[in-house]
Amino acid sequence: MPGHRYFPAGAANAGTAFVAMDRLLDQASTGPLYLARPELADLVVEALLDGQDVHHDYILHAFVVMPNRVHLLFTPKATVPKLMQGLKGRTARRANQILKRTGRAFWQEESYDHWVRDEREFGRIRAYIEENPVRAGWVAVAQDYLWSSAWLTAQKAPG
Repeated sequence: MPGHRYFPAGAANAGTAFVAMDRLLDQASTGPLYLARPELADLVVEALLDGQDVHHDYILHAFVVMPNRVHLLFTPKATVPKLMQGLKGRTARRANQILKRTGRAFWQEESYDHWVRDEREFGRIRAYIEENPVRAGWVAVAQDYLWSSAWLTAQKAPG
């Protein structure tokens, strides 16, 4: 989070607060925006796909790599803290090599997680994740954002 921004007071619930914070992050022009660099966004997408296809850590349902954060929807096959530690560790090492940085954390320690309780909520969260670049004003349709499951799904579609 940018240093001058704080968790919204008076939010009706955690979900409302999360959405408000997400919009603030969309508007951030300061702070680490490393994932706006295509080579870093690419390495995160590769790591996400490897987590499913190579490491078999989870089933990946949706994702988007934004300039200053990543949203994931997955079914874990291990504890979420263990999965996040592995994913962050693999990507941080490579990202810091690209950035020629040493001795500094690439990711924040904490992650926000939420258990999906039913199919309706699953669909709503998937759409929220994939529509993030549209809401931020970077693309007109989600399938045009290269670092997302929406784009990946569109590439695999026949025709």
